[in-house]
Amino acid sequence: MPDRAPPAIDAQPLPYQDRLLPRTHDDIDLVVIHCTELPDLAMAREYGERVLYESGTGNSGHYYIDRDGRIVQYVSLDRIAHQVTGFNPRSIGIELVNTGRYPHWWDSRHQAMDEPYPDAQIAALIDLLQHLCGTRRSGSSLATSSRVSSHSWPRVLAAVPLQELRG
Repeated sequence: MPDRAPPAIDAQPLPYQDRLLPRTHDDIDLVVIHCTELPDLAMAREYGERVLYESGTGNSGHYYIDRDGRIVQYVSLDRIAHQVTGFNPRSIGIELVNTGRYPHWWDSRHQAMDEPYPDAQIAALIDLLQHLCGTRRSGSSLATSSRVSSHSWPRVLAAVPLQELRG
């Protein structure tokens, strides 16, 4: 919506952000929405800071949205975050803080998510998506032909075109 103020985004770069590979904003044409499957934002940060690769980097999304709607950015958009196999160079990762299946990720008896997403968190997600669309140059990939996908099915890409989120 054109009359909406941009959402407040708290930049808290991960210690290894500068080691992540660079990219241009024109490379981005996909947003992948994840569930942290962790109890809180502090634990999500702890997991994000873990170094897992020889490059001195780890796994993290670009943005995290807490249950109260607070948005934190851990990785700049001009860096490739490790957040979804096969689509990292072209995607923005948004993590919604939610327990999901925590701590039983691989237990077949606990594969349903139990915690609903609060209204404030969903409103912040919509605000962030609209902001991302609005800040991209009109001819860029993110502004014109982007898709939103969940983490579970990024290869399907039969998701919501970002244009529909512009309000």
